[in-house]
Amino acid sequence: MVLSIRNQFAGRVIAVTVGSVMSTVRVLLAAGPEVTAAITLEAVDELGLAEGVGVVVLFKSTEVALATGAVPLISIRNQIPGTVAEVEHGEVMTTVKVAVRGGGTLTAAITRDAAEELGLAEGTDVTALVKATEVILGLG
Repeated sequence: MVLSIRNQFAGRVIAVTVGSVMSTVRVLLAAGPEVTAAITLEAVDELGLAEGVGVVVLFKSTEVALATGAVPLISIRNQIPGTVAEVEHGEVMTTVKVAVRGGGTLTAAITRDAAEELGLAEGTDVTALVKATEVILGLG
């Protein structure tokens, strides 16, 4: 299956915390960082997710926020450090490719105004932020 979601990473489940309706699944990406997904208990069961299971982690580029400094107090679980590898400005939106520390590249689609205010350019250190509820898991 080919998907339009730009951010697709292989990983392995390292922990599953089960709630009554929702669960959190922690995944260690092959590229290095750890990502948390908040998905339904039904999805955990249907996918057979447990420690050691190989998965594909997906999130849309429009669900990625970028910060240029430390983000110590925020509810967003996934904070992925990296360096801007490429910036492509459109009239309204900007596409930013981030070289993730540990390997791999992710893409963020943010407003041009935000990109300019952050002073994003090749070589800028950033933290990519993705809410756990925006992370999709598939079997890989």
